[in-house]
Amino acid sequence: MNSTTQTLPSLGLHTNWKQFTLLVIVNVFVGAMFGLERSIFPEYAEKVFGITSATAILSFIIAFGISKAVTNYFTGKLISYFGRKRLLVIGWMWALPIPWLLVVANSWAWVVIANLLLGISQGLTWSSAVIMKIDLVGEKQRGLAMGFNEFAGYFAVGIVAWVSAWIATNYGIKPFPFYLGIGFTFIGLLLSWIWVKDTTHFVNTEAKQSMQTTHQNIFWATTWKDKNLGSITQAGFVNNLNDGMMWGLFPVFLANASIPLNHIGWIVALYPTTWGILQIFTGRLADILPKKQMLFGGMLLQGIVISLLPFFTSIPWITLLAILLGLGTAWVYPTFLAAIATYTHPTQRAESLGIFRFWRDMGYAIGALLSGIIADKWGVASAIFFIGIITIFSALIVQVRAK
Repeated sequence: MNSTTQTLPSLGLHTNWKQFTLLVIVNVFVGAMFGLERSIFPEYAEKVFGITSATAILSFIIAFGISKAVTNYFTGKLISYFGRKRLLVIGWMWALPIPWLLVVANSWAWVVIANLLLGISQGLTWSSAVIMKIDLVGEKQRGLAMGFNEFAGYFAVGIVAWVSAWIATNYGIKPFPFYLGIGFTFIGLLLSWIWVKDTTHFVNTEAKQSMQTTHQNIFWATTWKDKNLGSITQAGFVNNLNDGMMWGLFPVFLANASIPLNHIGWIVALYPTTWGILQIFTGRLADILPKKQMLFGGMLLQGIVISLLPFFTSIPWITLLAILLGLGTAWVYPTFLAAIATYTHPTQRAESLGIFRFWRDMGYAIGALLSGIIADKWGVASAIFFIGIITIFSALIVQVRAK
């Protein structure tokens, strides 16, 4: 009995800092792959393929969102059977062809296929990295752990979005920006395959200490039935719904305002970069402050900022709004994951996180489709304003429904 207890791993960020740091570095490259397309794709679609319809341009986000959402769901279900590390490595293998497809693509269909692969890869790699970090740190430091995780990923998104726009401006929109992805996939796969260690055995330690009860139907509980889990999940869905819109239409909105591509690059990058950096602090606050109020405040701020965005076309005002949107998103993003982990039993945590991430990332597809249809019919500004109102409504659901 005593010998068994001694062999159980110790939970905590300090105890497991080497593996935790390695997983943070891995997530930098996961985020870098996501940021590769962030600022240049609308112009890439128009200049290379002659596509100007908002719905057609956003088709790559729809493909990405659906494939990532479905992959998140199956990652959550399968991760306990196949192991965290194995799925992380498989995720990087799915990423290997992506930059090559974008380099050689001679039709928009190849771009959509590349983004289907990107969604699968991101679902496997990001989900695995999230779950492994939560496994390592235990209950008291989940918010901080998620802050570091999301900081690493989204700071990389912002930096690479700016770098790819700079390369596109100076060397052409194709193929040079996508060469970065070749290096990202190789390094990410190497780190995950050789140095990352599986964390499944950490769950056994935490399960012995957990006071949470298990849910009979974890999918329905996470989706809506449980008031806390359901409130978190709908807010996550709407958060990525507005991010899908921002990903596809924000560069178009800036271009319509006659802002040059090099300025569009850094303005677009400012939002995820702010979001990424601030999560170190907001993640720690998620361990201290009431999670309900953090989610309500962050979603409300996002909704107000997005609703105001169509009324401003000057660079200083748009820059300020991009920073505030990054702040609002940073306030909720690590809190989502920490809260889901808090309200589920350790043995159901991976599956619950997979379900949450399924709905959250389905928001990319729905947001891109919905905003694209509205933009084609009533204009980009109307689409942005409508998504802002939906985000405010989501904040109110959190405030009214969550315990």
